[in-house]
Amino acid sequence: MTSVTTKIGEVLHLVGGRKPQLHRLPKAGYLPFLSAKVLRGTEMPEYGDPKDKNSVLARADDLVMICTGSNSGEVFTGKIGLVASTMARIDVSPSINQSYVRYFLQMHFHLLNGAMKGMTIPSLDRQLFNALTIPVPTLDEQQRIVRRLDEAVERIDIAKANAEANLQSARAIFESHLHATFERGNDAWQEMQLGQICQVEWGNGDLTKSAFVENGEFLAVSAAGADGRIGHKEHEKFTPVLSAIGAQCGRMFLPDEDFTAIKNTITLTPRNGTCTGKFLYRLLSYVELPKRGTAQPFISKGDIQSFLVHVPPADVQERIVDLLENIERATDELMQAYKAKIIALDDLKRSILGEAFSGELTVAS
Repeated sequence: MTSVTTKIGEVLHLVGGRKPQLHRLPKAGYLPFLSAKVLRGTEMPEYGDPKDKNSVLARADDLVMICTGSNSGEVFTGKIGLVASTMARIDVSPSINQSYVRYFLQMHFHLLNGAMKGMTIPSLDRQLFNALTIPVPTLDEQQRIVRRLDEAVERIDIAKANAEANLQSARAIFESHLHATFERGNDAWQEMQLGQICQVEWGNGDLTKSAFVENGEFLAVSAAGADGRIGHKEHEKFTPVLSAIGAQCGRMFLPDEDFTAIKNTITLTPRNGTCTGKFLYRLLSYVELPKRGTAQPFISKGDIQSFLVHVPPADVQERIVDLLENIERATDELMQAYKAKIIALDDLKRSILGEAFSGELTVAS
């Protein structure tokens, strides 16, 4: 590819989005407010008047870039609406093909995303953005490159979508076995309160994460999980721990080494002959445990002690645990393979984009 090069700030201009008055329901002539979640389809839009002085319009063929937050540098196109204040419309010089620019910016996403400025709300480094050097061949040559990239990237995107679908299916495999296992109980399974089959205790309420020590001999478990080390142990390994408050409320943990549970956790130590820690962990990971509160959900010790569960004989518990561990291990291996494939496809896409803008692109027909 024979071409001149120029600073991207010479051929592109970022028009920062704003926030006009918004309405939950659209009115005649109103357009959706294009936030990042709306562009990804994970959130329903609000609507604004394109004539509002704070409206920044994006047409279907415009490029829109996220300029604030963890995905800063990501580029979208194909949406009509009003650009959010965390985004910017990219106005492109007539000498540059829009799709050519989009692919160029995709190639530099990791550079732009990794060089954000600001501590509280990181944002795009516009000085770095404007200093990027872009090759500018003739429009005919740009269109040829875009056609070749469209072909290559479409194949990669299809392969990635298939891998992501397979990854979701792999996750569902274990969940379906878990469901089948605990929905299949019979008359030999006894209904009992948790307080009958295990000793229900609060984690050590005098200890917070400030008690964690670097390179401590024992594991420390908080309401967020096994996330620290500590100098002493209070529980044996494979004693289930329940997160009793906050974002992880209701989630079960099963430490595989001796540990101490700190504030805002509940430990469930099996009573001899009734159940094992591994079985109890699997069972309580499946059932819906009783929570209180809305803004800050929590679980009470009393509710857990009186919670009813169905418990099979010891030999059945052992078979269930062995089966689920084997399925989980196989499922995890499958998921890791699909994750590796997705990473490899992303690497391939970046490699092809790099070749395109260095004049080395070749795509098999």
